[in-house]
Amino acid sequence: MELGESLLAAAREAFFSQKDLADRAIAQLSDAQLRQPLAGDANSIAIVMKHIAGNLTSRWTSFLTSDGEKPTRDRDGEFVDSFTSRAEMLEVWDRGWACVDSTLSTLRPADLQARVTVRGESLAVPFAIQRSLAHISYHVGQIVLIARIHAGPAWRTLTIAPGGSRQYNRDHWGPIGAPPS
Repeated sequence: MELGESLLAAAREAFFSQKDLADRAIAQLSDAQLRQPLAGDANSIAIVMKHIAGNLTSRWTSFLTSDGEKPTRDRDGEFVDSFTSRAEMLEVWDRGWACVDSTLSTLRPADLQARVTVRGESLAVPFAIQRSLAHISYHVGQIVLIARIHAGPAWRTLTIAPGGSRQYNRDHWGPIGAPPS
């Protein structure tokens, strides 16, 4: 696999690793918890999900050929919880992620040499990809933290459980100090 193909595959893997973290956090909460902000003026998980979906849809639709900030995007509306159900929330969420998937699946290594625009600013494609991933990762971190707080003692760890590193390493690498196989 050439470098460009590797970079595009890694970008897709990184994006969908973030989606997986968010999905597993969201699955641990009730509908009410998804809509409950931590403070009066803070965003709920539902709002963060709506914002991520709106951002991904705008940035990744016609990625190479139109500005990443689409005139049809209602960014301010993304910060209003207007969902009527969890199903609607998840449908909007998945639609945003489908835009990333569709675009990353069609990009070719030569596209990494192109430039795209976001709000009129010209960006190298690799930078635009990394900027989008960083933005999404920031918000997925918010989702996980808010979910962790809402779930309380019922929280199921998404990565290695606290105190579980040695066991994880043994299970995946063998005894500590053993030569790699």
